[in-house]
Amino acid sequence: MTFQLHVLAADKPFYEGECESLVVPTLDGEYGVLAGHCNTILAIVPGELTFRTPQGERHAAVAAGIMKAEGGEVLVLVDSALRPEDIDAERNRRKADEAKEQLLQRRSIEEYHAAQARLARALARLSVQQKYGRK
Repeated sequence: MTFQLHVLAADKPFYEGECESLVVPTLDGEYGVLAGHCNTILAIVPGELTFRTPQGERHAAVAAGIMKAEGGEVLVLVDSALRPEDIDAERNRRKADEAKEQLLQRRSIEEYHAAQARLARALARLSVQQKYGRK
């Protein structure tokens, strides 16, 4: 059985089509969705999004967002979604290092949380690229 999945990043649609299963990263760990899932809304944190289509399994590094499952369809709205092969590992290592440095510079709470978010996003992208990117 399948359901319709719509994964939309802030700048463009990432995937729209049939899906057999979906796993999204949440504050409490990974959350899975299958066809016939009950209606739900939840927050997505930076991490790895995995979904299986009739053509095979796909992976993406996603930033923060939300997921809504309702009426046999699932909508995932995230700030960004990148395929493993589209991730620049060196760039994200630099971004992670910069964010770590900013965390050490005890500034305002807003700047601290922004640096935490940048670090989480960079580390999620590196993880997905290392697991599934081109060798």
